[in-house]
Amino acid sequence: MDQRYQVRSVSRAVEILEALADGGDGLTVTEVAKRVGAAKSAAFSTLQTLEAHGFAASRGEGTARRYRLGLALARLGEHAIGQVSLRDVALPVLRELSTETGMTARVAVPEAGHAVVVGRVNAPGAVRFDLHMGTREPAHCTGVGKAILAELPEDDARAILAAGPLEARTPRTLTDIPAVLADLAEIRRRGYAIDDEEDAEGIFCVGSAVHDHRGECAGAISVTGLKLDLPLWRIHQIGEAVRGYAGQVTDLLSGRV
Repeated sequence: MDQRYQVRSVSRAVEILEALADGGDGLTVTEVAKRVGAAKSAAFSTLQTLEAHGFAASRGEGTARRYRLGLALARLGEHAIGQVSLRDVALPVLRELSTETGMTARVAVPEAGHAVVVGRVNAPGAVRFDLHMGTREPAHCTGVGKAILAELPEDDARAILAAGPLEARTPRTLTDIPAVLADLAEIRRRGYAIDDEEDAEGIFCVGSAVHDHRGECAGAISVTGLKLDLPLWRIHQIGEAVRGYAGQVTDLLSGRV
């Protein structure tokens, strides 16, 4: 970023906030000034301004007064996280996943018992599928749908499955609720879902859930390809890759990287 357009007093305030974030039980004015390389008078006036706006808080008196982060930052943090788009965060990761696997990669979000596709990356030279943005994927027979459904407690998943008919999209589609619930338990165990020609004949999909900063399911990512004579061990190998990339999206979405 061009340094010419930065305001020094604002930069100092940010540096002080960073110092307070690492300050444990709080820092005195002297400690803050030392950490950011500022005069005590400048550190004090900045702290007073931050405290007036709720971005810093203090306790104690005189030179023993200690400053810490204020709760106004928590409020802004919640808003900042809420403005993060799963699609925007996931797309760069999907490009890597698509390149590694040579398959179409997608990201979907949960909506009323379905998974809605919000982003897609096609691998160069790969077979392109009719997987449009906004497509509502059934929960019981698709990679992203099952990955998201598996994140729910069993009773909640059962209620969603019982709410509508489980369409037999292919001869391999699971249409029995106990069978789907057993599949969901296996998905929870291994961390990824497999659609083995359950949604469309000749096509397989592997999906894995992603989580937000609260640890809640924000959606799922997946790859889709032609089944052909692909052995099961290779599908599981792809599943482990998808699970790893889903972890990257989770880290980005939750602010851990």
